[in-house]
Amino acid sequence: MTGPSGLEKQHKHNWQGGRSSGSAQPELCYLAVGKVVRAHGLAGEVSMAVLTEFPERFETTEWLYLGDPYQATAYRLESYRWHKQHILLTLGGVTDRTGAEKLRGQWVQVPLAEAMPLPEGAYYFHQLIGLEVITTTGERLGVVTSIIETGANDVYVVEDRGREILLPAVADVIKSIDLEQGQILVEVIEGLI
Repeated sequence: MTGPSGLEKQHKHNWQGGRSSGSAQPELCYLAVGKVVRAHGLAGEVSMAVLTEFPERFETTEWLYLGDPYQATAYRLESYRWHKQHILLTLGGVTDRTGAEKLRGQWVQVPLAEAMPLPEGAYYFHQLIGLEVITTTGERLGVVTSIIETGANDVYVVEDRGREILLPAVADVIKSIDLEQGQILVEVIEGLI
């Protein structure tokens, strides 16, 4: 797999976290595994849209963090259960519908350190944001600023001095990703730029 993985969906929201490219942006701390869509019942349960392909993580997760990827509030996960396509969460301190309604729209997250390991060649989007993009001929195209999910393949948004390039994350284009060097090597095919 040459592109990022859709396994834990922090990346789905095009958050601009991770590697810095000279900006004073705060360090990304959390990875979204769901989003609160509504309160469920009267006892404080919340219904969460699932954004992880590892829902089994809730068996061992003790704490969830609700908020944005840089700052969030910790809630003890007291219980969870499936309800249709969503997971119903019981969170410590949320005891009624009013409290649950206040959480509507919040990202349900885990610390980056708790991200599930990915197979060789798969990456989380936050690992790719900020990487420098270089062509196989040595030309610098810019830096990955966000990633768009299209359904067929992901598209890397590369920016450099006001110029934006959209690169499909397919094997014909993305030749290698080197996190240690902070670079993505690409083959520019005709009509791409």
